[in-house]
Amino acid sequence: MTSKIHSEVALAHLKNRQFITAHNLFLNQAESVKKTDILKSALLYILAAECKTRHGKESKNEITQAGDLFLKYSIKNSHNVKGALLCASKCFLRLGEFDKAKIAYQKARSIILSTIQVTRPIVIIDDSKAISIKLKTFAEKLGYSDIHVFDNGLDGVKGCKKLFSETKEPIILLDMGLPDLDGDGVATKLLKDKATLQIVLITADEKSTDRVYNTISSGVSAFIQKPFTLDEVKKAIDVAESEYSLLR
Repeated sequence: MTSKIHSEVALAHLKNRQFITAHNLFLNQAESVKKTDILKSALLYILAAECKTRHGKESKNEITQAGDLFLKYSIKNSHNVKGALLCASKCFLRLGEFDKAKIAYQKARSIILSTIQVTRPIVIIDDSKAISIKLKTFAEKLGYSDIHVFDNGLDGVKGCKKLFSETKEPIILLDMGLPDLDGDGVATKLLKDKATLQIVLITADEKSTDRVYNTISSGVSAFIQKPFTLDEVKKAIDVAESEYSLLR
């Protein structure tokens, strides 16, 4: 059975909520290509971890394997080193290994990001009209033109799902405090539909608070604390773009 068919079978089991069967298939694939395709193996470990998480099981081993492989890929491959380091940092953050996450993130930030052709939509979900206008203006200054603005969580989720149905790959600028559904709830709903989605969390809270930490650990790409500058928004979007380019 080819690797593609294996993946399709595993995804079918995942869709049918047969999480352990899907986990075992993804895990077997990850281990079979670990020596020949480091990046693919890391991504398969991430999928295996997602299956365990949805089943309510702890996925530390799979996330550890993925993080280590992303680091290995960044050392052995010149293509998108920054993206690999950011993925490694994200894995270590989920594990609570903050020192390793910080080292990988700082290495990534030290790499000059190559020019990225801007074609992706930006989705802004924020109940403050002033902040939404500011974010939209910043996104336009950075070269983005396909910008969608929502002032509550439920409309934001609905709008994002419409973009998903059109096979678009948006970057989400998500406010933590929304009137109907908090940012962590929005992030959870969106990441459940699209685990590879890039979300930039925007909040007045400190990163160390439990609510922010739990949302970041769930899989968001970057974090911006209010009040923010154009440079801070650019850096966060650069992180999201780098992660996306690695996963394509």
